[in-house]
Amino acid sequence: MKARIIPIVRAVRTTLPPGRDLVAPPEGELLDLRGRRVRDLRISVTDRCNFRCVYCMPKEIFDDDYAFLPRSKLLSFEEIVRIARIFVEQGVEKIRLTGGEPLLRKHIENLIEQLAKLPVEITLTTNGSLLRKKARALKDAGLHRVTVSLDGIADDVFKRMNDVDYAVGDVLDGIAAAAEVGLAPIKVNCVVKRGANDDQILPLARHFRGSGHILRFIEYMDVGSSNGWRMDEVVPSAEVVARINAEFPLQAVDANYPGEVAERWRYADGGGEIGVISSVTQAFCATCTRIRLSTEGQLYTCLFAQSGHDLRAMLRHGAGDEALRREIAAVWRGRDDRYSEIRTAATVLPGSKVEMSYIGG
Repeated sequence: MKARIIPIVRAVRTTLPPGRDLVAPPEGELLDLRGRRVRDLRISVTDRCNFRCVYCMPKEIFDDDYAFLPRSKLLSFEEIVRIARIFVEQGVEKIRLTGGEPLLRKHIENLIEQLAKLPVEITLTTNGSLLRKKARALKDAGLHRVTVSLDGIADDVFKRMNDVDYAVGDVLDGIAAAAEVGLAPIKVNCVVKRGANDDQILPLARHFRGSGHILRFIEYMDVGSSNGWRMDEVVPSAEVVARINAEFPLQAVDANYPGEVAERWRYADGGGEIGVISSVTQAFCATCTRIRLSTEGQLYTCLFAQSGHDLRAMLRHGAGDEALRREIAAVWRGRDDRYSEIRTAATVLPGSKVEMSYIGG
């Protein structure tokens, strides 16, 4: 693992690798119009969540009258596995199950058991509320790792962020349960919103330092159209790193693989690792390898997409694997998304983007 002592400020990522332009990919390779290959498939298994986080499912929108998808509209486990298998055949190396809150999907461990038969890494992102109850079954089914969302270590801040009065101690207990069964290394994600929970940066760092878990801070993003996103509420990752570095000196660490979204840092004294995800201030569109499948079978090529591609209709109208394979390849090869590189007032019009709770983060 190669490391270098920082200066804190990094250069902004380039919009494209040197010499790369919008070109058609070579015949036979599953590359998009910007030369990016598909590597990561994120599958949302439910649009429901038991939290009402202010940056994702604000209570004033997702209230008791909100119409979630009926069960008949959701992809079945068999349909999910069929699509996943085709993606793996075309180069996908990692599958992440998301939501909503994926542990709310009944018998989720049965889906994991089927996906685990594929030659691919299986991971899951959760708010941790059901993790103590589910950890052993998830591990036994073949899940490799979990990522847990945790937006504060102080109980009052965490309850304010999740907006359902859920205690931070229960999530910490879920993290402990995941560690006990071997769902590691565990990543703990905090979305930082200025004025809401940015006072939790150092307390979180102090808590998880030396734990063996990887704490990651995510810039508050303009995902969806319901969270009232404003640029002045974004805490740049460079500021997060500077705050931590002032108390615990950090060293920058090379990426684990091409296209890794988190910039990695480790404590100079060996206290572990943190990461920052800078999708607002340092766009990483140029190396994005992710594609997303919604809970009702819409395929999205960007987290900030306005529309998807309907695979469920193909599945339920008898399409064969080769037809699905051609459709998936055509969608990826036609992809030229670079939302975070061109973010302007025009790109964040109300009602224009799909909600994160629907396609997963």
